[in-house]
Order: sequence, then structure tokens, then C-alpha cells
Amino acid sequence: MTVDTKPVWGLSAAHLVTDLYSPVLPAILPLLIAEQGYSFFLAGLIVTVYNLTSSFVQPLVGWVFDTRGFAVHVGTSVAISAIFISVIGLLNNYYIVLASVAVAALGHAFFHPSALGTVSRLTSDSVRGRITSYFVIGGNLGYAVGPICAGVAVGLMGLPGLITLAIPGIAMAAVLRRILPPPDRRSVPEPVAPAARPSYQAIALLVAASGLRAWAIFGSVAYLPTILTLRGIDLVTANLLVSGMLIAGVVGQVVGGALSDRYGRKEYTIIGLVTAIPPFAVFLTTEGVLSLVALMIFGFILWSTFAVTVAMAHEIAPGNVGTVSGLMLGLAVGVGGMGVAVTGWIADMTTLTLGFATIPLAIVLAVPLFLAVPYPWRSLARSRLSRG
Repeated sequence: MTVDTKPVWGLSAAHLVTDLYSPVLPAILPLLIAEQGYSFFLAGLIVTVYNLTSSFVQPLVGWVFDTRGFAVHVGTSVAISAIFISVIGLLNNYYIVLASVAVAALGHAFFHPSALGTVSRLTSDSVRGRITSYFVIGGNLGYAVGPICAGVAVGLMGLPGLITLAIPGIAMAAVLRRILPPPDRRSVPEPVAPAARPSYQAIALLVAASGLRAWAIFGSVAYLPTILTLRGIDLVTANLLVSGMLIAGVVGQVVGGALSDRYGRKEYTIIGLVTAIPPFAVFLTTEGVLSLVALMIFGFILWSTFAVTVAMAHEIAPGNVGTVSGLMLGLAVGVGGMGVAVTGWIADMTTLTLGFATIPLAIVLAVPLFLAVPYPWRSLARSRLSRG
């Protein structure tokens, strides 16, 4: 099957713009605390409301997409995220800020299951890893450049300057409304035969394992700037290095997706997780250029498994791609975010270095869960065929 990648790249561009707004809130928290007088708890609650709303609404949106064919047009969802995040810099009432954040999170939640479900239906199993990675890397790039965009906007104009970030979202929404047809209820997939219904055990294991991996991913992103500044690196350079690690992960996504198509998704996931641990250990135990090179390698390897496991989820539940997309990009990421708080708690009780050591621990805990997922090993299938 020859896959037309143009619509996938279009949705990837929309993914970039949508996820550009996700890291804006953590980036502006210091200004909200300083200028609005919010406590650390109230400031942190803003991020928590966004993450929890998005995480728990996405599976529900995916289920409605699968069973009713209903979806909010991706252009509308992008506009919602863009507008309601960008107006926060103009708001002075804390409760209105929370309400705006919650609506922005709904826009984020509406986008992912239907967009990724559409990508899944545009591809075939033989190239699913590669095509899925094309969509996912858009979000990775958005997540990487979001803090930079927010920093420039508020650095030049203060919190009110955040409103300028609405421009790319509104522009992308207008383009998407023009080039993409509205969601069609007639696109609902045929009911899955009872014998082919997805394994709920497989999905639960995959989501749990992905949640642990998300803990490692977002824990490293959250605390790396602090670790680097303690090593004498200025904050701007530290944030650029984190963006560099995320961009290395973007490259890893494409490489991992293509390799998983050829050698097997389960094989690549396990090998990727195990081989991500040594460079992280090198980063923690060394300094200078060697440490930074190890950091980039860590980002490349760990992120490279992300699209691979999303492709696994779609193959495990082909009739429920919206729901499993919501679980993988919503619930699992939300669980990972809660793990970041555990890392912070351990750092408060001990040291930041010891708290940071939870990152490889989360990876180690994820490995046996991925191993337990009832998903076929391609290498074993090949060996049986060769013996036969």
C-alpha cells in the first residue's frame, strides 16, 4: 500500500502548533508568581488543571470518535488552544485564569484522538511506525519551541505580550478550516468482530508502561534546567540545551518508527529503553562536553520509542484508534506528569541529584510491563518461518 503522506504532514504541522501551547504555562509561572502574587501552590495548580483536564478528557473524546464518528474540526481545536492560552497574560482574576486554562486544555484534548485516529486510518501496518512518527514529531517540535516563543513574547512585552502567541494558532486554524473537510459521521469504522476485539489487558499494560516512560521523559525536561544551572550554565543556555535534547528526540522518532517497521515494534521498544539508561548515567556522573553529548543521545533514544508504542496500540486495537490515541497521548502522559511530582518530592527530601535518579528507575520499571504486553515478536515469527 502506497501511503499519501501529504495529509499526515498537514496534521503534523497542526500538531506542532497545538503542542506549542502546552509548555507555555510552566514557562510563564515565574512571572505569574512575581506579578500576580500567586503562591507556589496556586501557580502549580494552573498547570495541574491544564494537564488533568487534557489527560482525562482525551480518552473520552477518542471513544466518541470511534463509536459516533463525532469530532471537533482540528482547526477549531487548534484555535481554542491558541486563544485561551494566549489571553492568560491579560487576565487578573485567578478563577478566570483557571477557567481559561481548562478550556484551552479541552482544545488540546479534542485535537489528538481524532487527528491521530485519522493518521492511523491513512496508513497500513507495514509502514505504521514511520507514518505515525511523522505525526508525532510535529508535537515534539511544538513542545520544544513553545518555551522559547513564550520567553521571547513575555521578555519583550511582559505578560500582556503572551497574546501575540495567538497569531500562529489562529493562522493555522484558518488554513486547516480551508483545506480539511469537516468531520463526517459516515467515517465511523465497521464494528469489530468479537474475535478481533482488542485485548484490554494489552492496552492496560501498554498505557501503564507508557506512563512510566512519560515520567522519565517529562521528569528530565522539568528538572534539567535546574541541574544544568547548578553546574554553572546560565538559564538561557540551559533551556536551549533542553530544547536541543527534545529536537534530538524528534530525529529519534523518525529513526525509531522506520526501524520498528523493519525489525519489530516490541523489539525496538525494549532495546531503546534499555540503551537509554547508560547515556543518562554518563550525563549524571560527568560534566563538560561528554555530559552534554550523553544528554543528547539519551533524548534521541528515549523519545525514539514514543511513536513506536502508539503504533503498537493502534495495531492492538484497530477498531478503537481514537480511544487508544486518547489513552496513549492523554492518560499515559498525565500519569507521567504525576511521576514528575514524585521526583520533586524525593529531591526535596534528599538532593536534586538523587531525585533525578528516579528517571532511570522509571525506565527500568517500564521494561517488564512492555515485555508483558501480548504483542508479537517479529524476530520470533521470522525464526519460525525460517525453520518451517
